[in-house]
Amino acid sequence: MVEQTSRSSPTSDARPSNSAQFASSSYRVAALDQEFLLGDSMRGVRFLLEYAKAEEVLRAWGVRSTIVIFGSARVQENGPGRHAYWYEQARAFGSIASRRGGAFAEHGGLRENVIATGGGPGIMEAANRGAHDAGAPSIGFNITLPHEQQPNPWSTPELTFRFHYFAMRKMHLAMRANALVVFPGGFGTFDELFEILTLRQTSKAPAIPIVLFDEKYWQSVIGFEPLRDNGMISASDLELFRFADSADEIWSKLVSCGLGQPGRCCQIMERGHLAQSTTVARR
Repeated sequence: MVEQTSRSSPTSDARPSNSAQFASSSYRVAALDQEFLLGDSMRGVRFLLEYAKAEEVLRAWGVRSTIVIFGSARVQENGPGRHAYWYEQARAFGSIASRRGGAFAEHGGLRENVIATGGGPGIMEAANRGAHDAGAPSIGFNITLPHEQQPNPWSTPELTFRFHYFAMRKMHLAMRANALVVFPGGFGTFDELFEILTLRQTSKAPAIPIVLFDEKYWQSVIGFEPLRDNGMISASDLELFRFADSADEIWSKLVSCGLGQPGRCCQIMERGHLAQSTTVARR
């Protein structure tokens, strides 16, 4: 019996269709093949793309340094308790830092101390809004989440990014930071704060000033002194950050601790200009 085949005989003059070749996933240009790009083997490439895209845009905008602001996405402008005050002060600080820090490309086309947030609502929105009030650009490093996260309307559209990987988002938040300001928040804010504190503690990051806003809140939710008393951290680790209770005080603390002058904060502490104390310093 002759085996039946749908293919033309080798001696046939009929030209077969190449539609199957066109339809094959292997024929797609790799850079345009979403199925391939989203596969497990390309995870490293996707990680690189998330780094490169934001880096290219920020360089084009002349962003040399940032002031990073962390805080809860759940804080509301007219929310309960101290929510309204936290929102108001984050907005005020975004404006102060933008006007005084160099976000307007005054240094040979380079922008310094540009406000950078996680891009979402709450405290992030307030800080981006403050920069917008001042007429300055600001950055929103958004993350893809099943709920809560969506870009707020006050980050500069061209500087509003979205990441899949938390690690790359954190890297972009940290790598240009001249200072870190942390408003009240929950698990996400704690995660971001302690990651930066760990980088500072282990000298894996430059000596940038870190300010926690609303001392009463932070002292009530984190036992800093018990960490020291139980030998989990050194007494000197409590000097890695300061507290502030108003937008103006945040700016004063950052400047006094060497904002824009890498290493100066650490040098001041080494010279003993900051009072030695067994409690968290208020400066």
